[in-house]
Amino acid sequence: MGRAYAKYFDPTGTRYGIPTYPWKYAPDGYATRRDLRKIGLRPGGQPVAAQIMLPRYRRPPLVGYLYRIDLAKPVRPMTSRKWGALALAMLTRRTCPQCQVVYSKCIPTSLGMCVLCAYPDQAAS
Repeated sequence: MGRAYAKYFDPTGTRYGIPTYPWKYAPDGYATRRDLRKIGLRPGGQPVAAQIMLPRYRRPPLVGYLYRIDLAKPVRPMTSRKWGALALAMLTRRTCPQCQVVYSKCIPTSLGMCVLCAYPDQAAS
C-alpha cells in the first residue's frame, strides 16, 4: 500500500469519524449499495458502517459508503403496479411532446423533443 493509500487507512475512525479504508482495501463483510444490489440485497435502513476513499489529483477524494452485508435485507420484489408505472414512464420519455410520435429510444432531454421537431429545416434536405 502506497503513501497515498496509507493516508486513507483509518479502521478505528479517529481521523474521519467512521472507519475508512483505501479504495479496494475494504475488509470482507462490507459492500457498497451497488455491490449489495448485485447480490440481491439493499441496505434496509442501516447506517453507513464504513467508507472507502480514492485519492485524485488536485481534487477531493472519491468517497464510497459501505454497508454491512449481514444486516442487509433482500430487495423488495416488483409488483404489477410498479411494472405498469415504469412502463408508462418509459413510454412518456420515448414520446415526442411536439409531434406525438413514439420512438424506440428516449428523446434527448437537452432538446425536449425529437430531433426532427427540433431541427425541421435540416430534416427536409
